[in-house]
This record gives sequence, structure tokens and C-alpha cells, in this order.
Amino acid sequence: MDTEADKRLDKAGTPQAAALRGKAAIANARLAYQRYEQSVATARWKALERAGARPQRPLWASTSVKDPAYDDTRYVTGLVAPGVVNTMPEGTLDAVTSHGDIPDDSIHGTYAESQAVLDELAALGIDYGDVVQTLEDQGVAAFDASWDHLGQRLAATLGPQVE
Repeated sequence: MDTEADKRLDKAGTPQAAALRGKAAIANARLAYQRYEQSVATARWKALERAGARPQRPLWASTSVKDPAYDDTRYVTGLVAPGVVNTMPEGTLDAVTSHGDIPDDSIHGTYAESQAVLDELAALGIDYGDVVQTLEDQGVAAFDASWDHLGQRLAATLGPQVE
């Protein structure tokens, strides 16, 4: 999220845009967690829970830092809350283990600030929906390419009987 948003902020080239660099991803994830909390607080969910349902836990993925200007543990330490799963890569895990300061919770109490970040991005012309759609399109294309590559490798290994 930050990579795409920061690219757009850099293009804007204003001091306001520079001040928002590196804030979109954590704000976005924190607001997603807020939505999660809202969904498990509904009467509908409570009825399902009484019937034995368990909530799906929020998953933070791709939590390595791509911009070397940012702290290498930011997407772990900035997204700590009850029930989340973080699929951090080994390098990030090593960084967190060696020098990460893990709070008990770094999400609750941040919802208004997080929404303000998205509002400020919008005020600068950074379209949240377009950023998310761009990332989704890139992600789907990457998964498609991986799937195609796997199919090609299997066909090459197994020969014509795969067809």
C-alpha cells in the first residue's frame, strides 16, 4: 500500500504529500481492523458465535519494509492487536526479534488518526479506490503468472500426458 501511495505522493511533490509518505498502509490496515471489530460485534455474529462459530482472524501479509527509509519493523510493531496473524518474511522476523519493540496493542485508539490519513490523501488527489484497485490488479497478475509458470514446469516435467 505504501509503495503505491508513496509513488503518487512523490509525484504530487508538495510538502503535504511528503508528510504523508509511509502512512497509508498502516492507516489502511488499522481501519480494516476496525471493520473486523465492527463485524464481530453485530447481533448476527453473536448468534453465530453462540452456535459455535469462530471468527476468521485478520491477516497482515507482505509486512516487510520495501523503502529503506522506513524502520524495518514498522509493519509489525504498528499493527499489533488481539487476534491478528502476521505472515512476515524471515528477514522481518529477524529484525523484530533483534530490535523490535512490540507493544501490547498499536491499533486501538488510532481509528480517527487513520481515517484522517486517508482523508488527507484524498484531499491531495490520491484516490484510495484507485490505489487499492491497482494493487489488486497487480496481485492477481502476479498470482496468474505464478500459476502459469507452475503449469509450464509441470508440463515440462511430466510431458505430454498432462494435457
